[in-house]
Amino acid sequence: METNSKQKRSSNIDISRMRKAFSFKPLAIGVASIMLSACSGGREEAVVFKNADECKNALPDLAQKCETAYEGALAEAAKTAPKYNTRNDCEYEFGTNQCQTYNNNGSSIFMPLMAGYMIGNLLSPRPYYQPMFTSYSRYSPHRNNWMSADGRDFGDSRKSKLSVKPSAFDKKPAVTRTIKRGGFGSSVRAKSSWGSRSSGKGWGG
Repeated sequence: METNSKQKRSSNIDISRMRKAFSFKPLAIGVASIMLSACSGGREEAVVFKNADECKNALPDLAQKCETAYEGALAEAAKTAPKYNTRNDCEYEFGTNQCQTYNNNGSSIFMPLMAGYMIGNLLSPRPYYQPMFTSYSRYSPHRNNWMSADGRDFGDSRKSKLSVKPSAFDKKPAVTRTIKRGGFGSSVRAKSSWGSRSSGKGWGG
């Protein structure tokens, strides 16, 4: 990812200092309560961070997991994000300067930039994560909403704390074909909000 590669990375974790660190960081207190809260009503608590540094600043004692989840989300985004033949088609869907070139067997296609990543179960040995996208296009009815690679709409991108179904963290199929402008928006409209499971394959096949 071109824009995300500029971010600095660090990697220390010391869970024993978590309570002390949280006592001095109001943002971390809120995020920690999400990470430690029990599931209810078949849903899981999740947090969306814009990048690894934002996660590390909120959860300094889980810096390594923040970084691992971020790198995993970047890799997933490259595989599962919608792909377009032209930059214009991609930017029509996601907004000006919100797309990047993706090399596909020697040919260039275009995909949206990862706008953030959703994390759940962060205190476990292997946290869950998903790349998240958002649209800044005036043509998109889902402008400024969090969306996953398969076209699920998770609501206002100004919100970082989400309550999602476990299926929100399911692995998405790798994208093997391009779509036309409006294809992603059509898929989003076909999905229910807040991480419900889709009955279709989207564009991954």
